[in-house]
Amino acid sequence: MKTFLISGDRSGSGKTSITLAIAAALSKNRNVQTFKVGMDYIDPSYLTGVTGRPCRNLDSFVMNREELMAVFNHACIGADIAIIEGVRGLFEGAESVDDIGSTASIAKFLNVPVIVVIDARSITRSAAALLMGFMKFDPEVKIAGVILNNVRGEKHVRKATEAIQHYCNIPVIGAIPRVDNLDLTMRHLGLVPFEEGLKDKPFLDRVDSIVKMICSYLDLDTLLSLSSEITNPTSVPELFQGISTKNGYNIAIARDEAFNFYYADLFSLIESRGFSLSFFSPVNGSLPDADGYILGGGYPEYFGKELSENSSMMEDLKRVCDGNIPILAECGGLMYLCRQIKVLNEFSGLHTGDTFQMAGVLPATCTIPKKRIVTYVKGNTTSACPFGSEKKSPVLGHAFHYSTVYPDNGVSYAYDLERGFGIDDKHDGLIMNNVVGSYTHLHPVPSRNFLFSFLSACADDSII
Repeated sequence: MKTFLISGDRSGSGKTSITLAIAAALSKNRNVQTFKVGMDYIDPSYLTGVTGRPCRNLDSFVMNREELMAVFNHACIGADIAIIEGVRGLFEGAESVDDIGSTASIAKFLNVPVIVVIDARSITRSAAALLMGFMKFDPEVKIAGVILNNVRGEKHVRKATEAIQHYCNIPVIGAIPRVDNLDLTMRHLGLVPFEEGLKDKPFLDRVDSIVKMICSYLDLDTLLSLSSEITNPTSVPELFQGISTKNGYNIAIARDEAFNFYYADLFSLIESRGFSLSFFSPVNGSLPDADGYILGGGYPEYFGKELSENSSMMEDLKRVCDGNIPILAECGGLMYLCRQIKVLNEFSGLHTGDTFQMAGVLPATCTIPKKRIVTYVKGNTTSACPFGSEKKSPVLGHAFHYSTVYPDNGVSYAYDLERGFGIDDKHDGLIMNNVVGSYTHLHPVPSRNFLFSFLSACADDSII
């Protein structure tokens, strides 16, 4: 199996569009497995969309080495090529003098070659200086090739390429021209999720145009020749092994244009415990009968009108809460379970004063916007947590939002945080009966003990 990692020299270098194009092109006649470094849902949604295989996340801050290897090997079963997209610049991570959480840490751990995307806008020889700095900063990172982005004309490409090859002895395998108005559609949390755009032909046409344009300037044969060759995994890692038969319990997951922030490993781990999965749409569907419910992150604020008009869905969620059926909600799901979402001022297409009535399952209201919160989160469950409280399970993930949730007085929380920020600074996971709503997006692999406690509650504590 051929493997390589694509990193940017910084955020905004164009690595996401370039990785998307490469994955799409190679998927035409190969099984391509993609990965995203860091805690991110939106970039993986695109890589999943163009390859047909769920993209997985690799993060050395929230996962230990055993967990990273398990996720990688599990996803690569049956793949011909593994492509890893980095996060931000090559060396950005959780700390300033440690590479934990960085793209570089994953490249070294998996021992894979790195293709660096350099934003070459208005630079030529400086591109070589930048690359040489990267090479010397950490020689253990194997930089194998370069893709120049945002170039203008043959002279620009020639000078930058000659400088890189002369000073760094690294091949340039592509030079992507600067093209105005050919970017993927953005929003305040990043790209518009691929699942949201699936119903929009102009969106899909735009993605297709970007892929074709970029690939026309890349040497994919040379790229593959620079890849490392590793043995293709054939057996399921122990972490993902479970019971082979269904236990008769079902978890219903909110998944539509408003709620689609999920890690693929969540589904794998739930199914490994014998549960079946079903999906529903809070925007325009009905709530199915299930033994537990998960409402992930997304953009409920952009679908406030549709969500508020689906009153039967909200009434059924209240009924489920009153019946003590477990519900786990994260970020967008948390906002939806509040009484309302109110827009305080103009923000990213939202209008001042807009107020949307939400489900009212949790005793809280939500406003948007506030200052951006983006952080790793690390903590433990509290004694009040309805799922595995006696175990004090670790919870690890991230938070990324622009909203504020104001709970009523006297509420209880499911998580105590050591790092990051929750609803109430170092407390997160608002509790109502068997409902937990948090700003924290948990990664299911390092937080699997908590996930399994949730599943056990869904099955009347009849499983571990």
